[in-house]
Amino acid sequence: MPRLATGRPRTTPDSVSADKGYSNRRTRVYLRGRGIRHVIPEKADQAAGRLRRGSTGGRPPGFDKERYAKRNTVERAINKLKQFRAVATRYDKRAYVYLGTVTAAALVIWLRS
Repeated sequence: MPRLATGRPRTTPDSVSADKGYSNRRTRVYLRGRGIRHVIPEKADQAAGRLRRGSTGGRPPGFDKERYAKRNTVERAINKLKQFRAVATRYDKRAYVYLGTVTAAALVIWLRS
C-alpha cells in the first residue's frame, strides 16, 4: 500500500495552467510576483487591444503550447474519472479506500479504451 504524504502542504505550486477565463493582467502579475510559472492563453480581444495600443501595449505573454496540451489531456482524464459516481461524490471516509475507488475506475476506463 502506498504511503500518503504527511506534513505541512506546500503553499506555492511550481506552475499553474489555466484556460482563457483566467487570462487577465491581475492574474498574471500576481503569479509572476509569487514566482509561479504559468500557462494561460491570451484572449483574442486582449490581443487585439494590445496590438491597437501599438508600442505602449507591451509584448504578448509567453505561452507554451506543449504544456497547455498536457493540461488539456489531464483535464479530460479527470472528467472521465468523474463519470463514476463514487469518484465524483467522494463518499469514502478513508483516503486509502478512495484511492482504491479511483484506481478501480481508472482500470475500467483503461480496459474500455
